[in-house]
Amino acid sequence: MMEVREPAVAYGKNKFTIEEYLTMEEEATGKHEYYRGEIFAMSGVLMKHNKIFSRLFGALLSRLKGKPCQPYGSDTRVHIPSNTLFAYPDITVICGEEETLDDDDFNVLNPTVLIEILSKSTRSYDRGDKFKLYRDIPTLKEYVLVDSEKVGAEVFRLNETGHWELEEYKLDTDQLLIKAIHIEIGLDEIYEGIEF
Repeated sequence: MMEVREPAVAYGKNKFTIEEYLTMEEEATGKHEYYRGEIFAMSGVLMKHNKIFSRLFGALLSRLKGKPCQPYGSDTRVHIPSNTLFAYPDITVICGEEETLDDDDFNVLNPTVLIEILSKSTRSYDRGDKFKLYRDIPTLKEYVLVDSEKVGAEVFRLNETGHWELEEYKLDTDQLLIKAIHIEIGLDEIYEGIEF
């Protein structure tokens, strides 16, 4: 989702508790992210973003059918207790049983793979500050960034020594490898019918 980096001042104050955020989010018509007391409204996405999401999510769903890992769409809220972030990644892959905040069935704590589809307005945040926050998730093994403005993807993988390594994919003939869930998806499949 595209993020509007402005606190939700319409609520009449600048800082909120997690409890206040969760209560407001239950009643909200749109989605909002939360970080250290601030609430950020999420805006809509462009058609290219939606097409890429659909193709990528469909590929993950079919390849993971019957396996212990499952993909979830952008309505899945991920929470990182150590840094307070609540976010809605474009795609969340969870392996095994879902763990949630207070068993609430809403706020996922244990993603294995997170995927964001980059746009002009989110590119820097998704690559920088958001990735730094996501790295605080103990179960996270891979962070995948898929471009919506040109053919390309980046995969950050946690290696055996606990360091993040980058692998880039730039050609429509490349096979995007997501090692943590043992699948490959061709970039031509992700970008099928999309013109830049």
